[in-house]
Amino acid sequence: MIKNITILGSGNVATHLGKALLKEGYSINQVYSPNKDNAFDLANELNAMPCDDPKFITDESHIYIIAIKDDFIDKIAQQLLLKDKIVVHTSGSIAMDVLSQFDNHGIFYPLQTFSKDTAVNISDVPFCIEANNEATKNHLLALAKTLSNKVYEIDSEQRKKIHVAAVFACNFSNYLCSISEDILKENNMDLDILKPLILETAQKIQTNSPIAVQTGPAKRNDQEVIENHIKLLGNTEAYKDIYQLITDNIIKQHNGKL
Repeated sequence: MIKNITILGSGNVATHLGKALLKEGYSINQVYSPNKDNAFDLANELNAMPCDDPKFITDESHIYIIAIKDDFIDKIAQQLLLKDKIVVHTSGSIAMDVLSQFDNHGIFYPLQTFSKDTAVNISDVPFCIEANNEATKNHLLALAKTLSNKVYEIDSEQRKKIHVAAVFACNFSNYLCSISEDILKENNMDLDILKPLILETAQKIQTNSPIAVQTGPAKRNDQEVIENHIKLLGNTEAYKDIYQLITDNIIKQHNGKL
């Protein structure tokens, strides 16, 4: 049974995961970060020992959760001298075999966008679990189910596809909202005027397929409105290109050509 946990990382995922685990009664032994101040700050919140040097990561925990930037997962994993422990990472896109030097390893991927200062209801966050053996998988499933009501066994190929889909649904849609905000600001208006529309759009897909509830000039193939919109974007070529590309794809999608 997992009781003691070491968290490697001090960013958004590490912060939310650490707080959720502590709330559920787990003991956080150590928090590692190469940034000493960050290690101390999060360790203080989690009643843990801070560590800013991999050489001083102890072997006293049952599970080691690597929650750092994807580019550094392999590097930190190579520095861990652990036997008979479970080592996992939280990335949506990095393969599980980056941890293959550990006898018991896997994936503990919370599928959510996290910001340190924004509260998240962890019980609603999907957790994607994968492991290299049955015993480790069962430990990770049990751990995830103490945090969330939505726990899934997902293999590496599925997880990679989920991550791509998540980038479209979250990162790209957020960027498009930033374009909306920019257009409004240029005309002395605030994004608040669009927030009810944004919320309604998100709400619709809770019970409907996005294709089924698509609206707008592209869905109607209203070329006059489309051309006027492109003119209104003035000299902002990047926005024009994005508008045209998405418009073309919506038209194709609703004509069965995608």
